[in-house]
Amino acid sequence: MKIVKLLVFVIVSLLVLNVNVHPLFAEAPTTPKILFTSARDGNRDVYIMNPDGSEQVNLTQHPADDQQAIWSPTGEQILFASNRGHKVWGSWDLYLMDPDGKNVRRVFKKETFRKDPTWSPDGKQIAYNNTNWDAGESHIYIATLGEQEEERIVEGFDPAWSPDGTELAYVTYLLNARRVTLIDVRTKKTERLLPRKATPWQSNPSWSAAGDKLAFSWNIHKVPPVDAKRAVWDAWAVTKTIYIVNRDGTGLKQLVEEDGPYAQYPALSPNGQEVLYTQEINGYFQVFKVNANSGMTTQLTHIIGASLLQANAGGDWFDPAYALPVSPQPHLLTTTWGEVKNK
Repeated sequence: MKIVKLLVFVIVSLLVLNVNVHPLFAEAPTTPKILFTSARDGNRDVYIMNPDGSEQVNLTQHPADDQQAIWSPTGEQILFASNRGHKVWGSWDLYLMDPDGKNVRRVFKKETFRKDPTWSPDGKQIAYNNTNWDAGESHIYIATLGEQEEERIVEGFDPAWSPDGTELAYVTYLLNARRVTLIDVRTKKTERLLPRKATPWQSNPSWSAAGDKLAFSWNIHKVPPVDAKRAVWDAWAVTKTIYIVNRDGTGLKQLVEEDGPYAQYPALSPNGQEVLYTQEINGYFQVFKVNANSGMTTQLTHIIGASLLQANAGGDWFDPAYALPVSPQPHLLTTTWGEVKNK
C-alpha cells in the first residue's frame, strides 16, 4: 500500500510541477500508417496516411520546410528533418515529435547540417548525414540518444540501418559514381551491394523488416559526361527507377518500368511485399506503391503542390504487426535527447 501511495504522490507531483512527461504516454498507431512529405499548403510538411492513400493529415503544420520523416522502431516517435528556427541559411537539423504531431523538439543543441535520418532497431541510436558545404564533404554519423558524442562512421549519405542493427546501407560518392554500400557498424568493414561492374549510379537504399532484401533507386545506364548538355542529362535521368535485391546481391529485380518519368525514394513495406516510391505525373511528384510480386502499382497521392520538387514525395511505413519490441527509455523521451554535441 505504501508503494502505491508513493507512486500516486510522484505522478501528482509531476503534474503539479508541469514536468514534461507527455512523451512517456505517446501512443503508436494501432493500424499500418505511412509518413510522407507534401507541399500542398505552400511549403513542405510531414503528412500521415493509410496504406491505401486515405486519411491524409498534416502533422507538422509549420511555415518552415519539414521532410524525411521516419518512424521509431515502436512507432511511438517520429524523427524528421527541418530548417525551422535556424540562423544559417540552408541549414537543416533533426527533430522529434509524437505520432499525432505534438511535442516537437530539437534533437541536437549545436546547429549544423543534418539530414537523411535512420533509427537503430533498439531505438537508442540514430544515424544521419552531416554535410560540410564549405569543405564539400558529406559524412554519416551515429549518435547515442542522451549521450554527449557523435561518431563519424564513413563518408557518404542516405544511411539506412539494418533490422538486426549490425549494418548500415548507405551511398558512397566518388567523382561520377554513386554505389549502395554496406558497412559493419562495429568493425567498419564495407562491401558493395552489387558487383563492381554494375553501373555506379545507385541511391536511396531501404531494408525489409526481415533484413533479407533491399530496395534502391538506380540508373542502370551509363553516366553521362560531366560536360553533357541539358538534353543529354534529361534523357539519361529519365531511366532512373526502382529495383529490389537480396541482401547478398542476388535476385536483382526491376520493379518500375523506364517508360515514364524517373522514379526514386523507395521504401520497403515491413512485410517486404510492397515498395513506396516517388514519380512525376503531369508535372508534379506523387507517391506510389508497387507490389514486389505482381508489379501492380497504386497512386497514393493526387493533390498538387507549389512546385514539381515540392508536391508529394518520400515515405516511411509503420505496421504494428512488425513493430520491434523495444523497451521504453523514459530518460530519453524528454527534451534532454538534444544534449548531443558535434565533435
